[in-house]
Amino acid sequence: MLPIGPYQLRNRFILAPMAGVSEMPFRVLAFEQGAALCPTELISAQGLFRINTRTMRYLRYDPKVEVPYSLQLFGGEPEAMAKAAVVAKQYGAQIIDINMGCPVKKVTKTGAGSGLLCDSPRAADIVRQVREATGLPVTVKIRSGWDANSLNYLEMADALGAAGCAALAMHGRTRAQGYSGLADWSAIARLKRHVGDKMPIIGNGDVKTVGDAQRMLEETGCDYVMIGRGALGNPWLFRELLGGPKPTNEERCELVQRHFRWHLTFSAEARVHKEQLDPEARARKDELMAVHGFRSHLGWYSHGLYGASAFRARVNQADTRQQVEDALESFFLGASVDPAAFAGEQELDYRTALG
Repeated sequence: MLPIGPYQLRNRFILAPMAGVSEMPFRVLAFEQGAALCPTELISAQGLFRINTRTMRYLRYDPKVEVPYSLQLFGGEPEAMAKAAVVAKQYGAQIIDINMGCPVKKVTKTGAGSGLLCDSPRAADIVRQVREATGLPVTVKIRSGWDANSLNYLEMADALGAAGCAALAMHGRTRAQGYSGLADWSAIARLKRHVGDKMPIIGNGDVKTVGDAQRMLEETGCDYVMIGRGALGNPWLFRELLGGPKPTNEERCELVQRHFRWHLTFSAEARVHKEQLDPEARARKDELMAVHGFRSHLGWYSHGLYGASAFRARVNQADTRQQVEDALESFFLGASVDPAAFAGEQELDYRTALG
């Protein structure tokens, strides 16, 4: 198993950086369940090097658990990215991951995210300047191309590798596909054959089960597997990938409770209030916003269990911490798996987590 810079990861399974999901609480839970690496969600380079208050909240991490600490940046200007990476290093980053795969228009129109797939020299310059400014290993996440007519992932790999890229993750879809259709694992296999042992290749796309991860390793030869949607509501997947058991009802309930309580604290500490509020009103608003913000997680955690729809309807009406805690304890302690729920299409919208 190839190392990433100086880091020999403990296994081959990595949590994907997901907007609105890969905050410190969920990253730590994934590490605890066995994930080898958990990059942060994408962080704006402009906001970071300007020490923007809202942006800085994304930098919080647990130095005892998150080793190595991988921080993902997005931006289109090499100089700004280098400055932001220096700030990230000052705040503890040990790996700088650069997002060159986000398909969202507000990111790509600035020349960032998937927009960099259209300009491999600039993409390579970003890697080079970030590496030189920080001395840290620089990893990159790309897609197979802008669209089906511009599948330039091999060209990107050559350019990024020459610039000193320490590892390359590829989502097997184009920017035009977004998150629709199927990921092309054959492209990941071609990429690995092309690169060889020059740098680790991380395969990403449509890995939702233990079997999927094993098939990706076998079919593509990639060094690591990056898991996004499959880990939503199921951080135990990393434990299962290492031969561990599925969670018991008690384990599921305890982890969801812990995640929720941690989310409340984490959100309150991060929130910036523009209006003047007395302490009691501030606390009420913080609680309300955090409860509403955790609804997606509760939907993901309940997916595949009998009674999930009724549970989601209940928590989607909840406005207080106590209402959520009462609902999740009564549901998860008695929940049983509904095999039919996994047979068809997901009824939940996972796109909100993928930025």
